[in-house]
Amino acid sequence: MGSRTKARRLAVDILFQSDVTGADGRAVLSEWAQAGRELPEFTRDLVEGVADHREELDRTIGTHSEGWTVERMAAVDRTILRVATFEFLILGTPVGAAIDEAVKAAKDLSTEDSGRFVNGVLGRIAAESLLAGE
Repeated sequence: MGSRTKARRLAVDILFQSDVTGADGRAVLSEWAQAGRELPEFTRDLVEGVADHREELDRTIGTHSEGWTVERMAAVDRTILRVATFEFLILGTPVGAAIDEAVKAAKDLSTEDSGRFVNGVLGRIAAESLLAGE
């Protein structure tokens, strides 16, 4: 597993904890740092960015999730979608790389169906952002 993949997975872990406990992502990040966990800069950037843009990300994800509200999604799928959407819409990570990493994470951490679900939602977001010239 590459260093950026590991950093993404750490970000997903931290943001998943934030989601299920209701704590702010930055607070969970701080707890992990205080516990002596090694946190790459990219992990910090992802956690802080998703925490800062969570409402906007959830609106975008919800708009592109046919038949699902963000609240009804599995917490791990919702977290993976937030990270990937933040990466390619705000950080400028290449869309293909962000989607590929998200689908792999969904398959590893959730279900095979989650991989297809994540791919579909992110594909719709990416297609719209490309059409809009973002």
